[in-house]
Amino acid sequence: MATQRNGFKKESFILSVDVGTTTIRCNVFDKGAKILGTCSSKVVLLYPEPGLVELDPEELFNGFIAVVKGAVQDAGVKMSQIVSLGIATQRGTFTTWDRTTGRPFHNFISYQDLRAIESVTSWNGSYTMKAVQGAMRLLYLVSRQKRFLAASVLVFSPQHVTFRLLWALTHYKQLRQAVAEDTCCFGTIDTWLIFKLTKGEVHATDYSNASSTGMFDPYQMCWSGLLCSMLSLPFSILPKVEDTIHSFGSTHSSIFGVSIPIMALIADQQAAMYGECCFDVGNVNITMGTGAFVDINTGSKPHTSVAGLYPLVGWKIGEEVVYLAEGNAADTGTAIKWAQGLELFSDVQETSAMAYSVADSDGVCFVPSFSGLQAPLNDPTACASFMGLKPSTNKCHLVRAILESVAFSVRQLYQTMLRETCIPVTKIRVDGGVCTNDFVMQLTTDLIGRKLARPIHHEMSCLGAAFVAGLGVGFWKDEEELKRLHTTDQMFVPRQAAQSSTELAVVSAEYEAVLRSWEKALQCSMGWYSSRA
Repeated sequence: MATQRNGFKKESFILSVDVGTTTIRCNVFDKGAKILGTCSSKVVLLYPEPGLVELDPEELFNGFIAVVKGAVQDAGVKMSQIVSLGIATQRGTFTTWDRTTGRPFHNFISYQDLRAIESVTSWNGSYTMKAVQGAMRLLYLVSRQKRFLAASVLVFSPQHVTFRLLWALTHYKQLRQAVAEDTCCFGTIDTWLIFKLTKGEVHATDYSNASSTGMFDPYQMCWSGLLCSMLSLPFSILPKVEDTIHSFGSTHSSIFGVSIPIMALIADQQAAMYGECCFDVGNVNITMGTGAFVDINTGSKPHTSVAGLYPLVGWKIGEEVVYLAEGNAADTGTAIKWAQGLELFSDVQETSAMAYSVADSDGVCFVPSFSGLQAPLNDPTACASFMGLKPSTNKCHLVRAILESVAFSVRQLYQTMLRETCIPVTKIRVDGGVCTNDFVMQLTTDLIGRKLARPIHHEMSCLGAAFVAGLGVGFWKDEEELKRLHTTDQMFVPRQAAQSSTELAVVSAEYEAVLRSWEKALQCSMGWYSSRA
């Protein structure tokens, strides 16, 4: 996509912020995409009851302001030198607030929250759901339109906003009253930040964030009328959906002393994909962060999945819409942080050496499903577990089992993606904090049989948000220029390569039995919470 150059002075810079699951990070970038200044702070997660995960909206906004000021100060530049702001955010975490006062009706309800799991399970097994799926199947047979095929295999997930929003509408009287009076705003984190930064002038989101809520129809490119009607969700509270590169207004001058143009919103996984320059069909990005995500660029059409891959809008820039097919395992990185909290190790950097210090995991398998299992098994009632513990098992075996579970999850998602999309993979990039672990990287590349490129900067969502924000004001010319700015730290090469771009590598004898045991452990973990209800 070409953009008009605006003749920026040499001292102009791009600001981007990534509001992730555990960290808010802000970077200041120069023309060469070099980070001149950075600042980060922790996202404080609240756990009011077991299974409930929340964030304080005002605290999150204050953290956002703090990291922006910190990064600009760290870069040694002035706010007036920032020509564009791009924002990447975690997906599916939402709140609602009063349009007039800006006061939230409740905390952010995180995508990790399980308060709606019973409703999700009930709806997925209901006669209404079966009737809708059957009707959609008939419509597909008549019309051959893939959006009806997608609806015929629709399965709700706790990660989607839908049922958590229904829960909020049921439990918060002020929220229901505001809906009735048409003074209610709904928004994911990006929408809330824009509303606050513009002092209530803008209530909007972009296509990448909207498509990640579970309430958006990527085939029609609008909020799903079918879903909202079926579940009685009020259309009036939903934000306007704009292009990824769009003038979302400017920050109010009282916040940073000057008004900064907000030129881009993008969901964090899509931002990582863009930061890795995965612009072409068949480009794959694997993110190993709080969860493991495998995204493939499917081009100008959404992919219709029957195994749980989710069709997402990657980004919409002008007339160009790029779609992704995504599979995720939600808790792989969370498991590593959990293990650190149990003092299995003191520093995450130790884990690779610990895993290599033992020949195997001593038969131990770890299932990283603190919030259920996603594609291809799709069981929100699965539990996290260690299986195969013995008196001989030590800390190194446990750590190795956890790290192996990350690589196994990625392989499972990659295998599902190959089988479902039938798109030849042209390149694979990897990012996220866990990709700094050499054991995980080498095992993953061996299990899928493809070279994996690890970038110099592992947190790519910030760079992706900067890229789209910079393109929006002509700071960078086009995607070809962005490709020239992309840098690789290390290339991991498999011991045995896959025979083609649409196949997995043959698993070595060393890991064939281990993989079978892990898959058996997954089956044993499934249905745990439903069977104990």
